[in-house]
Amino acid sequence: MAALPLATAEVCDANSHMITSGELRALQPVFRVYGGRRLFAGPVVTVKVFEDNVLVRALLEEKGQGRVLVVDGGGSLRRALLGGNIAMLAQNNGWAGIVINGCVRDVDEINECDVGVRALGSHPMKSDKRGMGEKHVPVTVAGTRICDGEWLYADADGILVSRTELSV
Repeated sequence: MAALPLATAEVCDANSHMITSGELRALQPVFRVYGGRRLFAGPVVTVKVFEDNVLVRALLEEKGQGRVLVVDGGGSLRRALLGGNIAMLAQNNGWAGIVINGCVRDVDEINECDVGVRALGSHPMKSDKRGMGEKHVPVTVAGTRICDGEWLYADADGILVSRTELSV
């Protein structure tokens, strides 16, 4: 089930008690905006990898059902974890978005896809293909701990993570 995208600034204004309690967290503003969908939201699926996108692809081959894949790529700026082919796969399988603590490539192709993408930057080198990493584990991305099943909201102002689905 996909959430309707909410304005992150409005969510913060309406839920200050959740910010104080830690139920609502904002990621540090380190991401660049990619993909054809500028606003996106949905339940989180996590994966932790390093310069290897086999598990990223495996998850995006599943039906997305409006979910958001959060990839902890260790902040590596040496290889891309997402390219145009995998972004198209995410679009075709119904993923709302992908947040990558790492790089993308094939930026023009990604920008043509109806999926939201946030990443640290772009890099032309493809990832390794060893299949190393962990799916469905807590990750820390941009100073924020994120768990499977939490909700992520992204727009031009930033990215929020909440323990529950929100409304304004």
